[in-house]
Amino acid sequence: MSEQRSVASDPRHSTGGKQIDITLEVWRQPGNNAKGRFERHEMKGVSTDASFLEMLDGLNENLSNAGKEPITFEHDCREGICGSCGFMINGQAHGPDRGTTVCQLHMRRFKDKAHLVIEPWRAKGFPVVRDLMVDRTGFNKIQAAGGYNGVNVGNAPDANAILIGKDAASEAFDAAACIGCGACVASCKNASAMLFTSAKIGHFAMLPQGQPERYRRVVRMFEEMEKQGFGACSWTQECEAACPKEISVKWISRANKDFLKAKLVKDSGGSSDDGFAG
Repeated sequence: MSEQRSVASDPRHSTGGKQIDITLEVWRQPGNNAKGRFERHEMKGVSTDASFLEMLDGLNENLSNAGKEPITFEHDCREGICGSCGFMINGQAHGPDRGTTVCQLHMRRFKDKAHLVIEPWRAKGFPVVRDLMVDRTGFNKIQAAGGYNGVNVGNAPDANAILIGKDAASEAFDAAACIGCGACVASCKNASAMLFTSAKIGHFAMLPQGQPERYRRVVRMFEEMEKQGFGACSWTQECEAACPKEISVKWISRANKDFLKAKLVKDSGGSSDDGFAG
């Protein structure tokens, strides 16, 4: 299906900078159980100063003006922080720029007459809601399985009440930088959620507050990850390459080590002092 579209009349896309023409092949699917298809759009006069999502905004405005269904895609902050946006562009999660979410990707990254194929995340654990939007509830359930401190201690203590070394704090922050966008799953040939899960595990494992439930946490989150239909890790490391926050695969190694220790301790009758408190 080929349709002519122009965004040059939209002030968001006519900033006086360079303009390019692009061809889009966009995945359209009304629901998870419905049959999907690619829809072709010829975009004329797209400003290279526009972000990728702004370009899609212009396309949707023209579709709406023509009485047609706009393309559904998820977004929120558009600052690369919230993790809401995300889809495949020419087979790459979030597009060609490393360490960048699709909302921070700009059209200057593409050449004139470029042909772009846009698809949603493809994974059993991420069923399609509509078009480019997927249901990432699976991530929420993994987090709910153990990604928290479950001890009721009343009001939050002062930030400096527990001394934490700079190296440990920095590493914990590196893991906590994960925004849960799902690019790691979409880029993995097995649709594994190991990078996301291990980052959430590793965040707590680096801090003293996470020690009482450390091994119970890793077992529960691994089991929930499998339950949600995500695949196994085969160490291709594509997840790290696709991650917009550049989370390291070292967290997968550390989480696997904790999981193995947790199973050994539990099978040998470990006590609450071994990280199975609660």
